[in-house]
Amino acid sequence: MNNQPFMTLEQIDEVASIIRGRTKYEPKVALILGSGLGGLADSIQNPDFIPFSDLPHWPHSTVHGHAGRLVIGKLENQTVLVMQGRIHFYEGLSMSQVTLPVRVMQRLGIEILVVTNAAGAINPDFLPGDLMLITDNLNLIGMMGFNPLIGPNMDEFGPRFPDMSQAYDRKLCDLARQAAKEEKTELHEGIYAGLSGPSFEGPADLRFLRVAGADAVGMSTVSEVIVARHGGTRVLGISGISNKANLDGNTTTSHEEVLEAGTLMVPKLEKILRGVLRKI
Repeated sequence: MNNQPFMTLEQIDEVASIIRGRTKYEPKVALILGSGLGGLADSIQNPDFIPFSDLPHWPHSTVHGHAGRLVIGKLENQTVLVMQGRIHFYEGLSMSQVTLPVRVMQRLGIEILVVTNAAGAINPDFLPGDLMLITDNLNLIGMMGFNPLIGPNMDEFGPRFPDMSQAYDRKLCDLARQAAKEEKTELHEGIYAGLSGPSFEGPADLRFLRVAGADAVGMSTVSEVIVARHGGTRVLGISGISNKANLDGNTTTSHEEVLEAGTLMVPKLEKILRGVLRKI
C-alpha cells in the first residue's frame, strides 16, 4: 500500500488504464454499494470482475460485508461499474486514498455516480429496512479538517473552490422519487450526516445531530460525493436505514445488525435503482 497522502494523476491514470484493459465495457454510470448492500451486484448481467487486490494504489476493504471488487456489466440496458464494497476513512487511510476510486471513475468517463450506504436512524420515524433519499449532507468530517480536497488542487478535474449547494443532483432525485412511486416502494427523504467512525454514535451525539437537522448518520459517502462533484460527476445518494434512532441510550448497535438490515433493504433498493436506470 502506498502511504503517500495525496494520490497523483499518474497513479489515478495507471489504475484507470488497468481497468480498461480488463473489461470490454465503457460504463457511464457507477454505483458504490455500502455495508450489507453488495448483493445488488449479483443482478449485473455478463459481468467482468476485478478484485481490488489486482489494482495498484487501490485500498483494500478490511470490513466484513464489503466484498472488495469491481463488477462491470449491464443492468437495465445501462453499462454500469459497481464497486462492491468501499473503503472508509477509519481504516487508517488518507482522504485522497479513500476517494481514489471516484477519481478513477472520472478518468474512465463515468458521468453519474450512485452512492449507497447503511446508515443509522436519527429521525425517529425511520425504521430498520427503510430507504432514505439523500437530499443534502452534513460534512462533519470536513468541518474537522479532513476534507478530501485538501492538498494540491487537481485542475484536470475541477476548480479549487467547488460549489456544493446541489451536491445531490435534483433531476436524479426526481427520477428516484418517480421510480419509488411506480414500484410502490416507500422512500423517505432527508439529510445524511457523515462521521469518521468506527465507533457508533452515543445518545448525546445523536441528539446533537438531530438538532443540527440530520435524519441519518453513517461513516462514509460524503467525501466521495465531494470529490465526485469537484470533477463534475452527477450524484444520486440513497441510505438504507440499518437501526432505529437511539436518542435515549436504551438500545445498542452492532455491525451484525447493520448487515442483517441489508437483507431487507436490497430488494427495495434494487427496484428503485433499476427504475432510475431505465429512466436515465
